[in-house]
Amino acid sequence: MNETNRAPAGMASLVNSPHQADGVADEIEAMLSAGNYDGVKALLEPVQPVDIAEAIGKLPLILQALAFRLLNKNEAIEVYEYLDAVVQQSLLDRLRSGEVLELVEEMSPDDRVRLFDELPAKVVRRLLSELSPAERRVTAQLLGYETETAGRLMTTEFIDLKEFQSAEQALTIVRRQASFTETIYSLYVTDKERHLTGILSLRDLVTAAPQDRIGDVMTREVVSVRTDTDQEEVARVIQRYDFLALPVVDLEKRLVGIVTVDDVIDVIEQEATRDLYAAGAVQAGDEDDYFQSNLFVVARRRVVWLSALVLANGLTTQVIAMNDLVLKQVVLLAAFIPLLIGTGGNVGAQSSTVVIRGLSTQSIQSLGVMKAVLREAIAGALLGLLMLFVVVPFAWWRGEGPLIGAAVGISLLAITTLAATAGAALPLLFDRMGLDPALMSAPFITTATDVAGVLIYLKTASWLLVHMGTPSL
Repeated sequence: MNETNRAPAGMASLVNSPHQADGVADEIEAMLSAGNYDGVKALLEPVQPVDIAEAIGKLPLILQALAFRLLNKNEAIEVYEYLDAVVQQSLLDRLRSGEVLELVEEMSPDDRVRLFDELPAKVVRRLLSELSPAERRVTAQLLGYETETAGRLMTTEFIDLKEFQSAEQALTIVRRQASFTETIYSLYVTDKERHLTGILSLRDLVTAAPQDRIGDVMTREVVSVRTDTDQEEVARVIQRYDFLALPVVDLEKRLVGIVTVDDVIDVIEQEATRDLYAAGAVQAGDEDDYFQSNLFVVARRRVVWLSALVLANGLTTQVIAMNDLVLKQVVLLAAFIPLLIGTGGNVGAQSSTVVIRGLSTQSIQSLGVMKAVLREAIAGALLGLLMLFVVVPFAWWRGEGPLIGAAVGISLLAITTLAATAGAALPLLFDRMGLDPALMSAPFITTATDVAGVLIYLKTASWLLVHMGTPSL
């Protein structure tokens, strides 16, 4: 995305909330239906590109291309980069081939690659063949990197300087290239073989004396990532150092691109959405269009994990069936099964949530794996002890004696401790195995503690029946 930040003078209030964006879309639709094209241009002229994109996305399909054509060339390119992938593809189908080629040619390389990832391979090959040699080479280069890596995320539009250049010469280069680059706030210094040797900010350049050499004012300690670095790691580096852009180098330390903070925000949203879906045992698909997906597709995504959970919960039924004698002797024991397994599931879900979040932010590393598990186990035991003061008196009263109260109290303490331990340990185990910790989600932790909790409860009750003088089972 380029760095244009136009102030929507006099019109800002039209688009500062989703509801008002709906109002803009309604106005555009009414004007287009009445043939008032000049009115649409006047309405959109002071509006931010991202808000124009949102308004166009809310229009009926037949009017989207018409509204898009009313934008001037430079604005159309910027607006197109903000559109949802579905709307982008729809416009490609409705615009003339010449308009499509011009649009794709002028897009930023990283945004173009993101669009190509969503298009059918046949369409991508056709568009690639029609691009200019320079843009085709850059696009093919980015498409050659693995998905969800720095190489796939980066743009090749940046400004690189040389150490021997003066600050005055560098400023001339920045002015000449500013309109063609992704950002001018971070400037990179390379040698004749394009190895990254330094970095300086626009502030450093502007405040330097005109005759100062770039090599004397730049910073040589440069933080960079390789083209094969995972996009989550890229986001963490930018967040850690508060960068506006991060240089990307190849295996030979040559500067090949930069990742800007606006692209990282998209990555953070994508990864957070994916983790939330995994935590809810929902199969991740195209996260952004989940609520626009066909209902059968939605059901297919969710039924896989639900089927696995149903089979796993069948173990709980089996455990109860194997201990039916104790339930027949003291029927009231069955009334407390939902309380115990529900508490265990909730505690396990809480522990897995905080541990998965700690792994995501890397804040858990300072504590250590074993200490993290031990901490959650102690927390689970403390929670069990606190809940004993409420649950045991109630169970004692309902059971008209100590048997049920003791069985519920002992089981509750054991279950909360076990659930907290499992909720912490299993995501850490998945992380150590190189798997996504979010896959060990709350539903799976809950199911596991359900089975273990019922077994602990019924075995405890059976043992107490024997040792409290009740006839042996």
